[in-house]
Amino acid sequence: MYTYSFEKLEVWNESKEFTKSIYTITTTFPDQEKFGLVSQLRRASVSICSNIAEGSARNTYKDKAHFTTMAFSSAIEVINQLILSFEMDFISEEVYSKLRLELESITNKLNGLRNYQTNQINK
Repeated sequence: MYTYSFEKLEVWNESKEFTKSIYTITTTFPDQEKFGLVSQLRRASVSICSNIAEGSARNTYKDKAHFTTMAFSSAIEVINQLILSFEMDFISEEVYSKLRLELESITNKLNGLRNYQTNQINK
């Protein structure tokens, strides 16, 4: 089976695993949040790894950097939603802290990837 370039990226693997954690954790949210924070958190977390994958298929570094920026923006969206989830007692402080640390690692790697891509544009 062919392995695509994005599958080799540590940041994609981390964001994929993060998304799986979000899916698991949101099963404990109140039923009335099914179309609220549950849906928003799931879609935004999927968007992180999906934008990394989609960007890897682009031909120019400018396009690749654009999708990396979109992935970063989705990660920031998830942070906002986690803050709300924590403040509304849908997740514990322990879960909140764990997810924030995972997102910090992901956003740091996305910044590094974007910086690399941007530097390639300017060469």
